[in-house]
Amino acid sequence: MTRLKSLSKLRVPLGGQEIELQQVDFEAGGMSLLRTRIREQARFTIFDIDPATARAWGEALLQWAQAQPAE
Repeated sequence: MTRLKSLSKLRVPLGGQEIELQQVDFEAGGMSLLRTRIREQARFTIFDIDPATARAWGEALLQWAQAQPAE
C-alpha cells in the first residue's frame, strides 16, 4: 500500500494548470519520493522524484525566480 500526503497545491495563472506536490511513502519502506501531478484540463502528467533531484530542481527554480524582475 502506498501512502500519499499532500504538501502543496498551486494554480498557474497563465494556462490554468493545477500543480500538486505529494509525499509518497511505500508500506515496504525505503526512501520517500516527491510526486508532482500537473493537470491540464482532462490530462494529467505525474512523476516521482528522489530527494536529491527534488533539491536540485528546487534550487534551479529559486535561482530562476530570483533573477526575474520584481512584480
